[in-house]
Amino acid sequence: MNAQAWMLLCAFLAVVLLLAAPTAAWLARVMEGRFALGARIEAPLYRLAGVRPQEDMSWLRYALALLLFNLLGTLAVYALQRLQAGLPFNPEGMGAIAADSAFNTAISFASNTNWQGYGGETSMSYLTQMLALTVQNFLSAATGIAVAMALIRGFARRGAAGIGNAWADLVRVTLWVLLPASALLALFFVSQGVIQNLAPYQQVETLEALQYEVPRTGPDGAPVLDADGKPEMQTRHTLGQTLAMGPVASQEAIKLLGTNGGGFFNANSAHPYENPNALSNFAQMVAIFLIPAALCLVFGRLVGDPRQGWTLLAAMTLLFVLAVIALTHYEALGNPRLAALGVADGGNLEGKELRFGIAASSLFAVITTAASCGAVNAMHDALTPLGGAVPLALMQLGEVVFGGVGSGLYGMLVLALLAVFIAGLMIGRTPEYLGKKIEAYEMKMVAITILVTPLLVLGGTALAVMAEAGRAGIANPGAHGFSEILYALSSAANNNGSAFAGLSANTPFYNTLLGVAMCLGRYAVMVPVLAIAGSLAAKKRLAAGAGTLPTHGPLFVALLAGTVLLVGLLNYLPALALGPVVEHLTLFGR
Repeated sequence: MNAQAWMLLCAFLAVVLLLAAPTAAWLARVMEGRFALGARIEAPLYRLAGVRPQEDMSWLRYALALLLFNLLGTLAVYALQRLQAGLPFNPEGMGAIAADSAFNTAISFASNTNWQGYGGETSMSYLTQMLALTVQNFLSAATGIAVAMALIRGFARRGAAGIGNAWADLVRVTLWVLLPASALLALFFVSQGVIQNLAPYQQVETLEALQYEVPRTGPDGAPVLDADGKPEMQTRHTLGQTLAMGPVASQEAIKLLGTNGGGFFNANSAHPYENPNALSNFAQMVAIFLIPAALCLVFGRLVGDPRQGWTLLAAMTLLFVLAVIALTHYEALGNPRLAALGVADGGNLEGKELRFGIAASSLFAVITTAASCGAVNAMHDALTPLGGAVPLALMQLGEVVFGGVGSGLYGMLVLALLAVFIAGLMIGRTPEYLGKKIEAYEMKMVAITILVTPLLVLGGTALAVMAEAGRAGIANPGAHGFSEILYALSSAANNNGSAFAGLSANTPFYNTLLGVAMCLGRYAVMVPVLAIAGSLAAKKRLAAGAGTLPTHGPLFVALLAGTVLLVGLLNYLPALALGPVVEHLTLFGR
């Protein structure tokens, strides 16, 4: 890493930590119901919905409430996509989305994954972008934070039968955290040049003729295939260009703050209408990490020991910095085959916006895959082999290096339980965390939580490479094609949403496979976490003894970071060896 990259990384971490403390104070106040004005405004909403916000729910009721809420959201997003051709705010006359694509997108946005197998500006009407996708950006983020708060209560409470009220948690975090923060961030983006309108697409005349290729079609409209079965291409020229418009800034803000990642445009944050300049790019990176970092401090506040929150944050930051150093290093190395020809000796700029360069693109790539966001300002498919392995590995660690809003914290806390369990085995004591004994039931739930995503990723990848429909989507044969499939399943099952976009995944096979992976990767993890919360809340809190393992300080940071790496990478090393490692040896081999 050069001086510019180090300065950018240090400035980013400084701003995140500076903003995390006041954000944590506000989050804790809101989620504890100590915001008096908010309570008065919420009251009529609760009466209208028949909700008693002070009523404690058992973990099972809490889980069923969130599952029902997310199911209804999924159905609404699906219906809006299928019916958009006949609905208003559709100036370009976008047609109905195909059933398999609508299914995939509905699960994607409800599960906070935001995997996009479509081009937003060519597929979705303004109404669908606003009422379906943007709304789910808020609600899926609120769901993650609600689960994290329920688990925090599990640690903080003593002998309690409940873990909070799901409906009250969803309302509070949406109204008093996500909405105001998104409104402020959207206004900032508009000031930087991000568009926000409902205007029809604009036709403009370009200074030079644009040459492009399109598939040749026959009289029936079907593509004409050559002898190899590939579409024949024909060259076209035009002096005009269509500029897509739309309500971008409002979706952009919650896409980042809620670690959603779904872009209004197909190019996502590489598009100048979503991310115009270096300042907007820096703000986007800070927005992605802000709430996940603040939630660590909320955890410390609510369990009565701020050191616990700082310990989690330190472990996350350590793993994050190591990932940034690795990715930036490999992108700075560039492509040796291009360098041998006397070009691209300044590093790997393929697939990157020159206004951001290698340092900002590498940092963004690590942030978005560490934080379960999935927004991109560069093409991850164009990263060097081991550079691309870094975001892939960050997802495979379980999205716990800051992670998604809520999901990152509860994922890291599950690994913290595993860390104290391992430590307990080594010293021959019953493991404890924050005064709560970690017993057989909790460890069974931890095991389920940890094993779900590797089974989905590795099983799904194996299915895709064996099935003819899966192999048909590979445009790049060999190790890189395998990496593209592995990345897609890792992204879906860990609810990230970014892609090695060389894979043609908008097919019935991949839409179904990835949709199932996204659904199970979200809810088959969320439910065991809530079960852990319920079990811990019912336990008494024991006083620390002479043999109690301290769960704060450098020793536990090292133990926790080691557990994350051990559990995450051991599952995936053979698969990584078949993809990025083989590709690296092929590219750099002599």
